[in-house]
Formats: sequence, C-alpha cells, structure tokens
Amino acid sequence: MRILIRSIWLVALALITMSKAEKNVEALRSVVEGANQFSSSFFQTVVQDNPGNLITSPLSAGIVLAMAAYGARGNTEAQFRNVLHLPTSQSLATSGYQSLIDNLNNVKDNKLAVANKAFLAASLNLKPSYKDLTEVYFRSASQLVNFAQNKEAANIINSWVEQNTNNLIKELISADMLNDLTKLVLVNAVYFKGQWKDKFDPKLTSDMAFHTSKVEVKNVPTMYRKGNYRYGVLPDLDAKFVVIPYKGDELSMIIILPNEIDGLSDVEKKLQNTSLTNILSQGYEQEIELWLPKFKVESKLQLNNVLKKMGLTDAFTARANFSGIADETLYVSDVIQKAYIEVNEEGSEAAAATGLLIMKKMARNIREFKINQPFFYYIIKTMKDEKENDINLPLFCGSVNEPEI
Repeated sequence: MRILIRSIWLVALALITMSKAEKNVEALRSVVEGANQFSSSFFQTVVQDNPGNLITSPLSAGIVLAMAAYGARGNTEAQFRNVLHLPTSQSLATSGYQSLIDNLNNVKDNKLAVANKAFLAASLNLKPSYKDLTEVYFRSASQLVNFAQNKEAANIINSWVEQNTNNLIKELISADMLNDLTKLVLVNAVYFKGQWKDKFDPKLTSDMAFHTSKVEVKNVPTMYRKGNYRYGVLPDLDAKFVVIPYKGDELSMIIILPNEIDGLSDVEKKLQNTSLTNILSQGYEQEIELWLPKFKVESKLQLNNVLKKMGLTDAFTARANFSGIADETLYVSDVIQKAYIEVNEEGSEAAAATGLLIMKKMARNIREFKINQPFFYYIIKTMKDEKENDINLPLFCGSVNEPEI
C-alpha cells in the first residue's frame, strides 16, 4: 500500500512540474512577442530623428520601461501597455520578464549579461509591493542615493553602468539631470561579447569599395570568408539577408542588405510589419562567399520624443499616474540610452544602457554576398519553446551607412 501511494504522489508531482514549465514557456513567449512588436516600432521611430550609423537596444529600453509600467496606474498604465505590447495578464508578464532575464543571463558560449538597478531617494516612500516586483521579477537591486548631491549621484549611477557594460558605456547620466526633486532612476544595462562560430581570417581582410550612396564610394576594411550560412531573398523588402552565427548557435547576427544602394530607408520602414521569424523562414543554409565590413558604432539617444510619438504621452506630464510606485505625484523627466557595437574578425562586442528618471512634480553554386552598401543588422538571441520551436528576440539592432572603425 505504501508503494502505491508513493507512486501516485510522484506522478502528481511530475504533472505539476510539467504544468509549471509549460506556464513559464507561455509567459516567456508572450513577453518576447510583445518585445518584438515594440522593437519594430521603436527602431522605426528612433531612426526618423537619427540618420546615419546607428546602434540601439530595444531590449534595454523595453525592460526599463516595463519596470516603470508596473508602477503606473490608470491611463498612464494603459499607454505603457499599448506601447510596450505587454501581456494582458500581469502575472504572466512579470513571470515572463523573470524567465527572459534569467534565460539571457544563462548563455553558455559567449558573454551576455542583463542587469537592472533602481536608484532611489531616501525620502521616497517606495511601496513594498513595487519593491518586491522589481527585485523578484526584474532581478533588480536597489540603492539609496542623495540626488541633491547631483555630481556624486551621477558618479554612482555611471560607475554601476560602466561595471555592467565592461566599461563600454560611460557618462549615461549627467549631473545636471539630477536634483533634489529626483526621486527614482531606473537603469538597465545589456552587455554582449560574442565570438563568431567560424572566425574570419585577418589575413583575408582588405580594403574594398563601399557605396555610401549612388554617387559616393569609400574604401573600407572588409572581412572575407567562404562557408555555409543561412541565406535568403526577401521580395517584400526588396532585399536579401544572411545569418552569421556566434559560437554555440544561441546568438547570431542578421544582415539585411537592400537590393538598391539607396534602399535602406525603405527596408527599415517595411521591417515594422515583418517578423524576425518570417525573415528567417525564407532562408536556407548554403555555401556563401561573404564580404563583411568591419565597423564600430556608438549612439546616444534622448528617447522622450520617440516615446511620445509612439503614444507614451501622459508619463512625461502632470497627468502621470505612478501611484503603484509611491503615494507621491511623480512623472518621468528623461529616458536616455547609450549603445555601442564593434564588429571584427573575432566577433562582436556590444553594450547598451537605458536610464529612466522619475521626478517629483513640480543551388550548390557558391553565392556571393557582398555587403558593400548601407545595410541593416540585428543581433538576436534564439530560445526554444516546449515544442522546440524557435523564439527569436532582437538584443541590438541598427544600420550602417558608412562603416567606421
């Protein structure tokens, strides 16, 4: 009789465990789907005001905004949900962010780190429920800061950002952004350093013509490798793409190359209505001769107007409602992001940090793929659902009009 009871208990435990795992995957997928929708419209809006070479991390912006969103109420909360495409169920969403952050921090063959931190004034009576939410689901630590001592406060925040981006992102916050009315600064940092699955031989790197426009050509250091890569044609975008995997195959860079030299802006617009999964489904592995320019891009973005254009308006005004954070009249004063990427023969190194400041009111033929004109790129993380289907998430994205190193 004892054996029978134990068997039933073990079966029940297995069923409960399976159910929990399935729920975790469902939560992760729902958050990633929303993040992908946000990513497309976010980049589309950012690029309107930032022509030229660009690097941005929709992931970094999305996480820090989500942390603020779960402290918002009323119409402010509704706008956050709409802009970020958050799941309707808060428990599903928060556990989804927890799964996402844990997944990203568990990459084996490359360095990928996602960190969050809340810097708060001692005078802010933070609600315990909000503190628990950020600490548990967003893995966010918190630290008291005297914002009236604005230089010291900025140094504290910037030092944390530098430590969590391998010193790539410096001076995210300037002292003049802080004062005694600053109550809370939410910061996210993403750092990635990946080695190509198949490295480029530096001996084969040489200067090659890059068409910066229909009438201008510049010689730039260009890497070369022949090997098997996923390649596809994208008729809807009037472009083609190649996927360059990093070691371990969890992460990869996707290069989308317009068919026309001046076709990048059209491709960027059309990408808003094209999913990563759809793009990747249109390719297959084949032997490619690949020419890829070395490049380095650094961007600093003031995101207030970008987010207002996307529909997040109340958070920056007297109408803001952050009563889920504290029983004070609070509003968002600034959302800023700095990001960096360098691509060379070894692989890629990229980082981003986003800060949100809350103030108190007041065929077997070898195919050639020459990246010799303006192009768009993603760095993506691929995860699996319970049926081993791919879940693709962009960590960084941007465009290169004129490679610089």
